[in-house]
Amino acid sequence: MPKTKVEKLNPTRVKLLVEVTADELQPHIEKAYKTVAEQVNIPGFRKGKVPARIIDQRVGKGVVIEQAVNDSLDLHYQIAVTESEVRPIGRPTADIDQWLDGEDFTGTLVISYEVEVRPEFKLPKYDGIKLTVDEAEVDKQAVQDELDALRARFGTLVTVERPAKTGDFVELDLVARIGGADVDQATGVSYELGSGNLLEGIDDALESLTAGETTTFNSTLLGGEHEGETAEVEVTVTSVKERELPKADDEFAQMASEFETIAELKKSIEEQVSRGAVYKQGGQARDLLIEQLIKEAKIPVSEEVINDEVHRHLEGEGRLEDDEHRAEVIESSTKTLQTQLLLDAIAEAEGVEPTQNELSQYIFSAAGQYGMEPAQFIQALEQGGQIPVIIAEVTRNKALAVALSKATVVDKKGKAVDLTEFTQVDGGDAEEVAAEKPAAKKPSAKKPAAKKPAAKKPAAEKPAAKKSESKKPAAKKPAAKEAAE
Repeated sequence: MPKTKVEKLNPTRVKLLVEVTADELQPHIEKAYKTVAEQVNIPGFRKGKVPARIIDQRVGKGVVIEQAVNDSLDLHYQIAVTESEVRPIGRPTADIDQWLDGEDFTGTLVISYEVEVRPEFKLPKYDGIKLTVDEAEVDKQAVQDELDALRARFGTLVTVERPAKTGDFVELDLVARIGGADVDQATGVSYELGSGNLLEGIDDALESLTAGETTTFNSTLLGGEHEGETAEVEVTVTSVKERELPKADDEFAQMASEFETIAELKKSIEEQVSRGAVYKQGGQARDLLIEQLIKEAKIPVSEEVINDEVHRHLEGEGRLEDDEHRAEVIESSTKTLQTQLLLDAIAEAEGVEPTQNELSQYIFSAAGQYGMEPAQFIQALEQGGQIPVIIAEVTRNKALAVALSKATVVDKKGKAVDLTEFTQVDGGDAEEVAAEKPAAKKPSAKKPAAKKPAAKKPAAEKPAAKKSESKKPAAKKPAAKEAAE
């Protein structure tokens, strides 16, 4: 088995020096001859049937060595990672420090891999840590708002003979013109005044209009062949309706809920609002816990991993030149990576592993959020190689809940806060497990076992040999390929 030495370059990066003997590389050399035989065209020989001695004469042993090395980079990298017990989180690269002899395949091949790794840090004590959160006051207005929202679901629209105001439902006819020519129109459009989900400026234009009145305003068109252009919009109100809410009495409670009386319904709503206030406290406690532990742990982060994530994020948004936004993304990506490293360390310390039920509940919840059937969602995860990501996410959520359960949480008046329901993890909802996911976007922390190195694939996030020009094994051997991102 190849020998591996580890050199720590900085807190987040290591160099793995791997020594491979000629005998250990021999199986790859034999395979390389077959590969080269399929690639070359030599008169008198069919592809794949070119003898090794002819390849040596016409192509050169150096090409065979390079093919063998590139083919074996993955295997030797995986062995090196396993032997050294390093924990890669970034994209590995490879240099060939020493080649085999290009004439007789003797000597020792020396490969140096460099990769970003999980940094070492001391996990701060969190058992008994004190966290102070806001008071969970049940706002009477919040209870009334919830009741009114329920009443609105059972409300009826009634035509009124008065000017329209916010909250009314109006029926509209619209005509958009550019340069005096009609470019779009719509009739019988129903719109809730003040909702802001139609055209910019329409709320101001409609305010105080009555049925039968017409006005014009300028707005940017949101669709069609003139999307993005400014048009003059003529809008005519054909009717004004207000929502008439049912009376909040026992009859309404029986119609809208499982309760017999309005008092029971209000009590249930109050309990829901109270539970929401506790979850808000739980979210605040979670954020405080993570912030305090990250501060104490002083977790170093990989500049390469952060830069890769920031570039991907900004490129996806088309904002690579936005320096101000770049600074924001760097900050959030750094916090995200530190949070992941922290929760991974807690999971290891606590021996946290997700149960099948927890994984299933998380997947079912996430599938619903994406509007997909669970089986369809699982299939998409498998095809995208994202199952390990889901497992890691559920594990981190569970680790966070375990750590939070060991904290002492009080409100600003010193009253103990019971987060028992909040910190339950077995089978909890994907968002309820930790109030919300600790990271919306993950940096590129890729496990080597999930993505194999391959020197000749330019888009692969894997090690590729970079040959030093002073160490050519034979004149006929082409320069090895540079590591590609």
